[in-house]
Amino acid sequence: MINNCPHCHIKLTFSKAQRVQLQQALKSLAAGKRLTIKCPGCKKSIKLDAPAGPKITTTKKKTTVPLPPPPDLAGRQTGQLNDEEKVKDVPMALVLHPDSATRNTVKAAMESVGYRVITADSVQTAIEQMLFINFACIAFHVDFEMGGLEKSMFHAYMRQMPMERRRYIFYILMGPQFHSLYGLEALAYSANLVVAEQDIQHFDIILRKAIPAYEKLFGPILEELNAYGKR
Repeated sequence: MINNCPHCHIKLTFSKAQRVQLQQALKSLAAGKRLTIKCPGCKKSIKLDAPAGPKITTTKKKTTVPLPPPPDLAGRQTGQLNDEEKVKDVPMALVLHPDSATRNTVKAAMESVGYRVITADSVQTAIEQMLFINFACIAFHVDFEMGGLEKSMFHAYMRQMPMERRRYIFYILMGPQFHSLYGLEALAYSANLVVAEQDIQHFDIILRKAIPAYEKLFGPILEELNAYGKR
């Protein structure tokens, strides 16, 4: 069983149930296949091989079947990912903001912390996107719709979303009435993070503070839910 991430070298900790699941999954791997897990720290993929068995030797011909070579970690050590890994492992984000320039600022900030970002020009388009894409993060400005947050169809959609899906979305509200990184205010508005209008220019810094805190608080809970098939 792997103990440390080969990328960031943090210690990987697994619950008893997770260890059992990993061992069972590794034992059931077909020849030449690898099991992919994600590091909770750096979010990069870790490829695991099936447990190595003894060399197979035939008694008649006395020929030895060599074990497969160890995995090539060169690309992982340099942080390079192939196209298949990019599509599979990069978390998706959705941005809804009425101003194109500020929207680009938010988009660039989210991309800088590892998200693949999609923008939407209407609430209908955004909800249609959410039917086909499991977004890990959604950033919504209160002036995206007429009438503000109180009459917002999209905010109501997020608030009424079933919890088995909502708990996996990092929901960000932006607007002039908010106080950045104020957790109680975010809770009151059914969001995970609130960002003040004047702080959007520092959106990348805010994300680098808020996301690790969120993952530290909710990461273990989500892992246990996944282990018991509650996603």
